[in-house]
Amino acid sequence: VHLIPVNPIREDGLNPKTRKRIMPDLLTEPPAIDPVYEAHVYCNIPTVAERSMEGHAPHYFKLVSVQVLIRHGDRYPLYAIPKTKRPDIDCMLLPSRKPSHLQLEAFIKHMSKGSAAQMDGSLSSLPRYPSHSLCEMGELTQTGVVQHLRNGQLLRDIYINKHKLLPSDWAAKQLYLETTGKSRTLQSALALLYTFLPDFDWKKINMRHQWSTIFCSGSCDCPMRNHYLEEEQRRQYSLRVKNNDLEKIYVDMAKIVGIPTRQLRASNPIDSLLCYFCHNVSFPCTKTGCISMEHFKVIKRHQLEDERERQEKKLYFLYSLLATHPLLNQTVNRLQRLAEGKKEEVFVLYSAHDVTLSPVLSALGITEARFPRFAARLVFELWQDAKKPKEHFIRILYNGADVTFQTSFCKDHYKRSSKPMCPLEKFVHFVKRDVFLVFNSTSYYDACRRRPL
Repeated sequence: VHLIPVNPIREDGLNPKTRKRIMPDLLTEPPAIDPVYEAHVYCNIPTVAERSMEGHAPHYFKLVSVQVLIRHGDRYPLYAIPKTKRPDIDCMLLPSRKPSHLQLEAFIKHMSKGSAAQMDGSLSSLPRYPSHSLCEMGELTQTGVVQHLRNGQLLRDIYINKHKLLPSDWAAKQLYLETTGKSRTLQSALALLYTFLPDFDWKKINMRHQWSTIFCSGSCDCPMRNHYLEEEQRRQYSLRVKNNDLEKIYVDMAKIVGIPTRQLRASNPIDSLLCYFCHNVSFPCTKTGCISMEHFKVIKRHQLEDERERQEKKLYFLYSLLATHPLLNQTVNRLQRLAEGKKEEVFVLYSAHDVTLSPVLSALGITEARFPRFAARLVFELWQDAKKPKEHFIRILYNGADVTFQTSFCKDHYKRSSKPMCPLEKFVHFVKRDVFLVFNSTSYYDACRRRPL
């Protein structure tokens, strides 16, 4: 177990004797890459209650704002393995079926009354919850809904019940909600929102549509971002070609399903196999044989090795800085307005994809973070020091773990400060200035157009 010394402060301001606090998470992670263990983490099957560090601050700090970026919950695959039967998974919501949630039935009823909500563009034509007896490609599953009902419940317990972030008569302008145009992201946002603000008034809901998966809004024209992405894709291809074990596995699987190896690779089999794995369904079989756990392990292990090399080679990092700058800039501008005393957009929810969260984590310098699991959440908290009201701080949390001091802009701050947070101005400087120094530029426009030396 972790033994962490803490200095509790008594009400009279004196430090009592240092005590040891035992954190309840056991160090049980395997030392080497274990593809099966990592796949279980990725599935994020709702079982035991999760420990989280959200909302932790000294008693004299006041919570000002919370911004949450989520990945949608568990979904049906986006790709099918050719010539195999699709995984038999039901996307109807049944409160009696596991995994379930105490609020699932109430959620279904509330979603059926949602016609009064303001939904941007094509969002209004999307279903508010999954409802097919055989899931459609990419559809949110009951597991995915339950994952976000749990996220919303956890955030409510901390931010509403404990910190009173929103009053019971909250106004529409205190929320900012944005999602991509996929049913799985809209439904994930609504599931989280339902347990965060139970039985919310639909008239106060204004869901904005974001057409870009990197949430670049009106700042998407960035040639150098595309250049670094292409270079990163070349790196991925090169690593794959060098992996003889992976090639053998693809050849073997292609024989089983009776298609050319190239076609099997193009069908992205890991996406489909993860669905079988997460739902405890047997991998597909044909007359020639069955896809096995060994096939799955080799492909998953390569995926994990690819992530590790991606961190080392820095191409993805450069892509990430340019890809996520518009979203991070929007976040910083909002935090600055709130620090100046504005009361709008106190709770922000962006409902997105792995290709949204992953570059944000990379851009922030959080290199230890795992690839975003289903229903991953990245939270930005803004705090005010009540003793010095002009001083504001941020905390950044990933799946409940405080990663503030893993960020590139605040990694050394905790050595010099007694406060368990990062000064807001460090985040502002990073987004407004330091990001561009990497590209020998002074603005986003210039960084997007300056070729590397």
